[in-house]
Amino acid sequence: MRIDLKGLDTQETEQWAADQGFEPFRARQIRQWLFKKLVSSFDEMTNLPKNLRAILHEKALITALECVKTQESNDGTKKYLFRLKDDYLIESVLIPEQNHYTCCISSQVGCAMDCRFCLTAKKGLRRNLSSSEIIEQVIHVKRSIPNQDQIRNIVFMGMGEPLANYEAVKKAIINLMNDDGLNLSKRRITLSTCGLVPGINRLGREMNIKLAVSLNAPDDDIRDALMPINRKYPLRELLEACRTFPLHKGERITFEYVLIKGINDQDQHAQDLVKLLAGIRSKINLIPLNPHKGIPMLPPSEETVLRFQDMLIKKHFTAIVRKSRGSDILAACGQLGSEGLD
Repeated sequence: MRIDLKGLDTQETEQWAADQGFEPFRARQIRQWLFKKLVSSFDEMTNLPKNLRAILHEKALITALECVKTQESNDGTKKYLFRLKDDYLIESVLIPEQNHYTCCISSQVGCAMDCRFCLTAKKGLRRNLSSSEIIEQVIHVKRSIPNQDQIRNIVFMGMGEPLANYEAVKKAIINLMNDDGLNLSKRRITLSTCGLVPGINRLGREMNIKLAVSLNAPDDDIRDALMPINRKYPLRELLEACRTFPLHKGERITFEYVLIKGINDQDQHAQDLVKLLAGIRSKINLIPLNPHKGIPMLPPSEETVLRFQDMLIKKHFTAIVRKSRGSDILAACGQLGSEGLD
């Protein structure tokens, strides 16, 4: 069975090269071609000896995703539809910021968490992505833009629950951060979870990246109805994991709160949220629900959203209303998976 080189870290690549009878510096050359020059074939690795390239052809492979379609939103957001080797489809999103891009990537084909407001969840889980399939999303998107260094932020907020595919996500993050990988700062990588408490605890011990928690409710009753995972890991356990999550100076946990008309958007909900998050270094992203015909829910009025935000700000919370990006091409929060999973 051929080995997927993008799924290896530095030490594993060096060990593989040694097993083939080559010096460690050949592994570093291979990784430079993969993660710096973003090549898609071994023939492009021109500073490698022919016998090593022959071995690479025979015993290794470079993961490639087939880009089936690219759509561009009115606001400049781009959505990429990728076909995997087994014909499953995943989506990634490139979001333009003021002077850089944020790349939103997927960690699974579909999702098993069944959050009621999320279109991806309606499709169910097909399988986990490999670490190479995860990082290849970033590499493909980098190839598609003129200035590759403008991708400054990576967010695990696409299809799937990252902590349910922990090992592959961890390996992908290592290659995102390593200086012989894509060399991104740990401060530029954010993982969003629906609340898998053991995974949050492990992430805090093993990976020093930013954490975002999809909260969406101020109490267990509402969260149970919106997010079935809360029945396994209720708010008390989730928030304890957040309180003990290691943060450096100036760092905060992001709590994502999807505002849904008549369900979690009332004044009392804002007051309860203030009490719930007391003592946690946090910021709150308020996200008016991005509607879709497959989800029988609606966003609140703009007036309701702004009132909810104001109540949080008056209690000294950082609360930001996150504008939907790419909703016209179903690329916004909760809308991925509109194509191909059926």
